[in-house]
Amino acid sequence: MAWMSWTLPTALFFIGIAVILVGMTTWQIVSPCVERRGFLPLATTRGDRLFIGLLSSAFIHLGFVAFTDANIAMATVLCAIWMIILMRWG
Repeated sequence: MAWMSWTLPTALFFIGIAVILVGMTTWQIVSPCVERRGFLPLATTRGDRLFIGLLSSAFIHLGFVAFTDANIAMATVLCAIWMIILMRWG
């Protein structure tokens, strides 16, 4: 792993994703999910909404980096709010 420069933010990001995946897997085992429709134009499960949320969060971060000089923490807060909305009402 010496070829990759692991910084604390990078490590925390991947640890966070791993924790989310373990939590979602445990939740699915304890309480199986059924597809439902929310404001998204398709029926989704919790896992679908998680995937859509993570993918769209990546694009939100890329947009912040590309088009603004704002602190990346603002994008992270926006993404956290977006994930809460998406997981609850998506």
